[in-house]
Amino acid sequence: MKIEARILLLLGLFFGAMCAVYWTWSLENAGGFMMFAAMLLGFLPGGYYWWWSRRMPERPEDNPNANPEDGAGVIGTFPGSSIFPFTLGMGAFMTVLAMVFGTWLLVPGLALVVWALLGATGESRHGGDH
Repeated sequence: MKIEARILLLLGLFFGAMCAVYWTWSLENAGGFMMFAAMLLGFLPGGYYWWWSRRMPERPEDNPNANPEDGAGVIGTFPGSSIFPFTLGMGAFMTVLAMVFGTWLLVPGLALVVWALLGATGESRHGGDH
């Protein structure tokens, strides 16, 4: 995770510098705010990966002297299929639409979000279609 952390932190640093230059010279708020958001999109996951890379054992990808044989074996597992990511997306979509079409969409949107979060939590704790 060290390589991923470095790439994301460097992207955050680049967008932070560009944000400072753009905001200072253009005096335009919308573009400056978008560059600030792009800076955060680099720093937040980059900081998270950096934090975890210091606490995890080194992966073969992080070792510059690793051989292809070092990465052999079980790669990992993927979660099973679930309806809850789609449900969470639809709930978030309806919640955002409530800002455009009215607060009446907030009730079903938040209900879908809560249902998806509870369902995904229960599914991850029981490990299957429960």
